[in-house]
Amino acid sequence: MAYPVFDLHCDTASMLCLRNVSEEIVAAIGVPDAFVPAAGQDLAGSSLHVSAQAIGSMPWLQCFACFIPDTLSAEQGVALWREVSSFLDAQVAAHPDALAAVRSADDVRAAIASGKLGVVKTIENARLFAADPAWIHCCAEDGVCMASLSWNAQGPLASGHDVEDAGLTKAGREAVRLMEEERMVLDVSHLNDTCFAEVARLAERPFVASHSNARAVCSHLRNLTDDQFREIRDRGGLVGLNYCSDFLVDEAEGREPTYDDVLAHVEHWLDLGGERIVALGSDFDGCEPPTCLADASKLGAFQQRLVERFGADITEAICGGNALRFFEQQAW
Repeated sequence: MAYPVFDLHCDTASMLCLRNVSEEIVAAIGVPDAFVPAAGQDLAGSSLHVSAQAIGSMPWLQCFACFIPDTLSAEQGVALWREVSSFLDAQVAAHPDALAAVRSADDVRAAIASGKLGVVKTIENARLFAADPAWIHCCAEDGVCMASLSWNAQGPLASGHDVEDAGLTKAGREAVRLMEEERMVLDVSHLNDTCFAEVARLAERPFVASHSNARAVCSHLRNLTDDQFREIRDRGGLVGLNYCSDFLVDEAEGREPTYDDVLAHVEHWLDLGGERIVALGSDFDGCEPPTCLADASKLGAFQQRLVERFGADITEAICGGNALRFFEQQAW
C-alpha cells in the first residue's frame, strides 16, 4: 500500500531554473556547470530527484522551494523568486495531466485525490523580504505557504548555523509579524540557536522546521536540539525529516547512512512525543542523500521500512497525514 506523501522541502525547481537565470546567480548558488540540468528538463520527467515520472502513482504533494543563496542581495532575491515562481506556474500549465497547483489549503485534498504531483510554493532564505516587506503579501497572494528567514550565513533577516550568536534583525522581526498576518508559515530550518530562541519568543502561530533532523542522533548544528523539537511540538508545528547524509550520521563515522540511521531520527522524535509532529522534508536536489533514499522513486521501499518499524498508522502520519492536517488547519 502506498501512503500519500507531503514532502516539506526540495530544491528541484531552483535547480531546473538554473538555465534560465544569469551566470552571476548560478555562480552564487555554487552549482558546478556539470551539475546544471540540461535545457528542456521539467517536473514531468527529468534526471533530478523529484519528477512526476519518479513519483509514479504514489499520491504526492511537494513543497518546491525557491532557494536564494546567501551571496545574493535582497533585490537579486526578488529576481530569482520571480523566475522560480513563473517556472512553477508554467510547468503546471504545460503538464495539466501530471501536475496540480496547490495555492491554498482548499487545494490540498483535491490535489491528493487527483493522482497528480501537487506543486506547493515555498521560499528558502527569504532575503527578498528585506528589499521591501510588501513582498510578503505579494508572495502570499502568489500561493507561497511557507518561507524561511536564512540559509547558513548571516543575512538581512536572520542568521544560520555558520554564525552562532547573531539574532534576528529588525527586518527579520518585522518579517515574522507580517508572515503571521498573512498566514504564511514560518520555517525555522537553517536558523542558528539564537535566532530559533528569538522566534520562539516572538511567534504567536505554530512554526515548522521543514528539513532538519535530531541533533541528539547526529550532532550537526543544522539539526534540532531536543528542546527545540519540544518547542515545535508544543506549538503544534511540524518537523520534516531531512535525507541529507551529513545530517543523518556524524561525519567522523565516515560511512553512508542506512535505513536504520534514518529511522533512528524518527524513533528519537517519537520517544519525545512527536507522533503528530514528524513529517518528511527530503531536501531532494539540495543534498546528497544515501543510496536507500536516492530519489523519489525510493519512497515505496522506505514506507515499507517505516511500517515494519512503527506500524501503518505512524507511517501514514509521518509520510503525509501530519502535514496535510497542519496545512489545512493553518488555512493559508
